[in-house]
Amino acid sequence: MRRVRRFLPVTFVALLAVACLYIIWPSVPGEFLPGNVPWPHGKGVKFGSFERRTLRLGLDLQGGTRLLLKAEVPQDFQGNVDDALDGTIRVLRKRVDASGVSEAEISRQGDRNLSVQLPGLTPERARSLLGRTAQLRFCEPAGANAADVGLCDQEGRWQQATGDVDGQRIALTGRYLKSNAFVQFDQAGRPGVGFEFQDPGGEVFRQITSRRIGQQIAIFLDNEQLSAPVVQSVISDRGSITGLTLDRAQELVVQLNAGALPLQLTVLQEQNVDATLGKDSVHRSVLAGEIGLLLVALFMILYYRFPGVIATVALVVYTLVSIALFKLIPVTLTLAGIGAFVLSIGMAVDANILIFERMKEELRAGRSYAASIDAGFSRAWPSIRDSNVSTLITCGVLYVLGGGFELPFIGTFDAPLVQGFAFTLAVGVAVSMFSAIRVTQILLHLFVGTGISRKHDWFVPEPSGTAVEGARP
Repeated sequence: MRRVRRFLPVTFVALLAVACLYIIWPSVPGEFLPGNVPWPHGKGVKFGSFERRTLRLGLDLQGGTRLLLKAEVPQDFQGNVDDALDGTIRVLRKRVDASGVSEAEISRQGDRNLSVQLPGLTPERARSLLGRTAQLRFCEPAGANAADVGLCDQEGRWQQATGDVDGQRIALTGRYLKSNAFVQFDQAGRPGVGFEFQDPGGEVFRQITSRRIGQQIAIFLDNEQLSAPVVQSVISDRGSITGLTLDRAQELVVQLNAGALPLQLTVLQEQNVDATLGKDSVHRSVLAGEIGLLLVALFMILYYRFPGVIATVALVVYTLVSIALFKLIPVTLTLAGIGAFVLSIGMAVDANILIFERMKEELRAGRSYAASIDAGFSRAWPSIRDSNVSTLITCGVLYVLGGGFELPFIGTFDAPLVQGFAFTLAVGVAVSMFSAIRVTQILLHLFVGTGISRKHDWFVPEPSGTAVEGARP
């Protein structure tokens, strides 16, 4: 029974490593491994609607689109232009985040221009997602009062639909929608967008549909007519937009939930950005990382001998778990993120060094192998804990500040690359605490009472006198 209890933690670590290797195994192994070997192809992870097949790469690694947008300020605009620009950036950020694009950079350039970098998006998709004001309007056939309420189209067929609430005329627009629009499908499987109204939009919609039963009402997004359904009954709190493709429906949901842009945007420049490193350079970076890990492992084994072997195994487990988490969360990897990951590897090795030095001191003092393990970990833990907690606090500060804040006389400061660095480092540090403490400890305890625990020169290479010779296994 004791032997079973000893091997259970080791079995868990082995199964965890195999599971992580399965998760991160590339779908095209030849891009990262020697091409003359028939490697199996990775299938990624899929549980229901949750699916992860590849690592998410940033603009500098996979390319994407860079846009320069100009904010058009109307002559009769009465608000604060800087506030409107900052609000525009916030809406763009919501759209980008909701569409699943990470590591996007949105910043002001000059007085009224915005620079946007979107990794992994084509220029057409970027224009469609960000270039629209996304002002939703509900319209009815133009009548005698069309000039008073405003036209919806250039042909003059539709006018803005309105209603009266507490003696005030209210035009029904997207500002009265709740931020919970969703993609829905009709009985024939055709996609559309469902939405709900907030007060007083529901009452206005009830008035419009009650007077238009058997007639059409049109739904416009900016100057584009999305649909013109015939009203079948009085509706007050919800509605739907049909006749859309699935991609268009998903995009419209993002735009409606993020809200309309305070200012209209015009695309001044459009650039399709190639990956900075390119495929060859990425492969060389992977090779460099493998060589670096090999050199670290070689140093640990030569200097610490058997504990160095244990540390190397723990480092491999750390690498597998970290990359698996990057893929599952998912974390967008950029050059900054890769730098953070390499830094966290160094911190994981540093924790093992602290533990092994403490173990050597205990062995020199004549303590047993098992007691040296426990004492080494307990004495090294405060230093490891304080160092990693300090790093995590720093990561938290960087992540919060990188998310955007207001600077006097400058405006909105937005640094998603800083956020990516901070988040990647935080994940790596958290995993390193597990690998350095639990995995290393589990593997060292596996050899308690074995012949290896009696070979003290495998743990304390340099001569240490009678203290080591008197140590117990």
